[in-house]
Amino acid sequence: MKAIIPAAGLGTRFLPSTKCTPKEMLPVLDKPVIQYVVEEALEPDEVDDVIIVTSPGKPELLSYFQPDRSLEGLLRERGKGAYADAVAAVGSLPVDFRYQYEPRGLGHAIRSAADACAGESFLVLLGDYVVPARDICTKMLEVSRAHGGASVIAVAPCAPDEVSRYGVVAGERAGSLPGSEDVADDEPGAVWRISGLVEKPSPEDAPSNLYIVGRYLLSAHVMELLADQEPGAGGEIQLTDAMARSLDRENMYAVVIDPLSGYDTGTPSGWMATNALMAAEDPRFRDAFWEAIDERGGLKR
Repeated sequence: MKAIIPAAGLGTRFLPSTKCTPKEMLPVLDKPVIQYVVEEALEPDEVDDVIIVTSPGKPELLSYFQPDRSLEGLLRERGKGAYADAVAAVGSLPVDFRYQYEPRGLGHAIRSAADACAGESFLVLLGDYVVPARDICTKMLEVSRAHGGASVIAVAPCAPDEVSRYGVVAGERAGSLPGSEDVADDEPGAVWRISGLVEKPSPEDAPSNLYIVGRYLLSAHVMELLADQEPGAGGEIQLTDAMARSLDRENMYAVVIDPLSGYDTGTPSGWMATNALMAAEDPRFRDAFWEAIDERGGLKR
């Protein structure tokens, strides 16, 4: 199985930082955001390759995932073996690239990797969402196996007055992950069968309070539908439109996850909060992080 990571956007919300550095290369602690997503995509045993869909104007992504023997050798000569090992590990990750030559939407970006999927189901991981536990894809695959290889998406609950910010699912409870049989319909571990997808509904029109998180396990049929998908919202080819069309022919499920299980790095504030929260929890950085904060008099709101 292949995992597709769309990474072709301009990152305009981070300008001028992203004028020369792709937003996917902005660091979270000691790694760029894109590396966390690649490592998460490779966590399930079923995944053997990651396809990053990028634009020709982002050569830094290709360079980052290539081996760099000279840098490794220099680091080892200087006694920095741990850093050399980290560089070598990045260069050995099974990452390939496809290019989106014009910004025509998420669905168009996914379709750019169709040749790599060879008519098989595939994962999609949005590249600005970091999941330290790397467990969402595994949960989706578990649900898919239980339902004959069906498409599965990850959803999370939000406040009813926030649904207009997201893509929201319609459907009904269809089961649970093992050990989650007693959870409520919108609590982590609940499994839904999807009957519809609504993009940014008003609170009074929303069919649920469950929004699509940015992790998808999709059938080959969805990829086929993207080939002739008409432009939708914003004049772009929308992935959710093809997913909605697929419901006429095949079932789709959703697994509810904890909304706090991932970190959204897609905005400057989200990226800054992600760094702070992960630094405060990571034993490698925790003490030094709080010491640096305390030196400036602590945090004040």
